[in-house]
Amino acid sequence: MCWCGQIKPMPSRTKFVILMHPYEHRRVKLNTGRLTHFCLADSELIVGDRFDNHDRVQSLIHDPANFPVLLYPGSDARDLSKGELAEDDFVGRRLVVFLLDGTWRKVRPMLRESLSLQALPKIMFSEAAPSRYLFKKQPEPGCLSTLEAAHELLLVLDRYGLDDYSQPDQMLDLFMSMQVYQVNRERENRKTGSVPKKDRSGANTRFNPSKRRKVFTSQKRDQA
Repeated sequence: MCWCGQIKPMPSRTKFVILMHPYEHRRVKLNTGRLTHFCLADSELIVGDRFDNHDRVQSLIHDPANFPVLLYPGSDARDLSKGELAEDDFVGRRLVVFLLDGTWRKVRPMLRESLSLQALPKIMFSEAAPSRYLFKKQPEPGCLSTLEAAHELLLVLDRYGLDDYSQPDQMLDLFMSMQVYQVNRERENRKTGSVPKKDRSGANTRFNPSKRRKVFTSQKRDQA
């Protein structure tokens, strides 16, 4: 399904870098990481599971014009909902937010194997709406999809004057459309008795809401 007609990439002062696990990229072609990238004009989607030797990631981290941070909750993360990040912290530099896209099981090794990401200042938010997933139970309260996390982050950045979130409804509308499409497709597969294809790893490519666990959460959680 093509979403081009529904998406108008939004400008933002913040640059978003979505680090997508290869399994996520290969297994699910329609996911919230991709939709987030399509919605944000100043964003990049980079596929990988180790980034210490990734040229593009390292250039973004070490560019003196950037203030790179990692969206990852924990006791050492700055809570943006409490105003713990101010424009004076990165005056004259561009805020660059790295987001890890994948399940908790996949994302933890991504961070563990990337010391340069571990060394980044971490940010989080503690005031957010519950996940809007219609049919999937998140692993714990506060867990959000990548798209929802980017949406909530932009809301709090806008609230404190750190960004201008001009189209807050677009991302959530796309999220709901994606879910409706997935549900309808699954129902159609059941009616026709279609057998889902398998990817190279042998895993089903059929959407399985019981196995999809996104990484972002607004609650404090210590780094694995």
